[in-house]
Amino acid sequence: MPQIVLKLPNTKINEMKKFYHSYLKSSPPGAIFAAKTANSSITAYKSGKVLFQGKAPELDAKRWGSETNVVTKKTGTSKPAHGYAPADSLFSSSHIGSDEAGTGDYFGPITVAAAFVTREQIGELKSIGVTDSKNLNDPTIKSLAKKIVALNIPYSLAVLHNQKYNRLQQKGWTQGKMKTILHHHAISKVLEKIAPMEPEGILIDQFSEPPSFIRHLQSEKRELQKNVYFMTKAESHSIAVATASIIARASFVKEMDKLSEQMGITIPKGASQKVDQVAGSILRKNGLTALDKCAKVHFANTKKAEKYQ
Repeated sequence: MPQIVLKLPNTKINEMKKFYHSYLKSSPPGAIFAAKTANSSITAYKSGKVLFQGKAPELDAKRWGSETNVVTKKTGTSKPAHGYAPADSLFSSSHIGSDEAGTGDYFGPITVAAAFVTREQIGELKSIGVTDSKNLNDPTIKSLAKKIVALNIPYSLAVLHNQKYNRLQQKGWTQGKMKTILHHHAISKVLEKIAPMEPEGILIDQFSEPPSFIRHLQSEKRELQKNVYFMTKAESHSIAVATASIIARASFVKEMDKLSEQMGITIPKGASQKVDQVAGSILRKNGLTALDKCAKVHFANTKKAEKYQ
C-alpha cells in the first residue's frame, strides 16, 4: 500500500481538517484528525506530519504540498519465500538496522543501537566512511558517531549495565534473551521517532535463530514488529545496520572509558589473559562487589582472575 508523508504547519493542518469535515473518523492517539476519502486514509499528527495511505494517496497529498517521503509497501506476505532473510532490495531502501556491541567482552555493558536510514541518505553515509564497525579503530568510531548524529539520523540506544546484566543472568536470563529485549526496545523507540512514517523493513544483525528471538519476546509479552528480517554479518550489506553498529560501538567505548576512570585502572576490552590480570587486580583491591559493577561475572574470566589476586 503506497504511503506519502507531508510535513505541514498547524495552520495548514487546521485548514485540512475543515476541508475534510464530512470525511472525518475517530483519531488515533497523538493525532489532530483522521479522515477517509475515496483515494486514501489521512492522519494528521501533532508533530506536523500528515500520513496519506491507500490506493491513490498522491491525489489527496498533492493538494496540500510536496512529498517528503514515499514508502511503498509490498503486497502479499511481508516475508520473502525463504523466511526471515531479507531481499537484496532492502539494502537500497529506507530501513531500520539494529546491532550490538560488548557481548563478548568480560568488562563493560552490552550496548544495542537501532538506526533509520532513508534511501537518500545511504550515499552520504557511505561517503563519510560508514562501514562495519569491526573494521574501524576506536578513534574513527568516535568520530563517525559524531558525524552520524550531526546528520540527524533517527536512532535509539539501549545500554545494559553490568549490575543489571548480572542480576538478570542470576534470574536465568541468557545473553541471547537480554540482547533480544534490547534490540526490540531500541527498534520500538526508533519506530516511535519516525511515526507516522514506516520503514520498508527492519534488519537485525542475527545472533540467534528467528524462532528463538520470537520466543524470548513472547516470554516477556512482546511481539516481533512488522517486516523484521535477520541476517548474519548484516553490517557488511546494510548501511543502516553499519550505522547502528558504529553508534553501539561508540557507546561501548565511552562506557569503558568511564569504567577505567571509576576503577582507577585501564579496563581492557575482550576476554584475554590481560583481562584476567586486571580482573585479579580489582578482586585483590576491592573484592567481588567491585567486579559486579564492571564485569559479566559469569564469564570464565572471573575464575581465572583468582590466581592473579
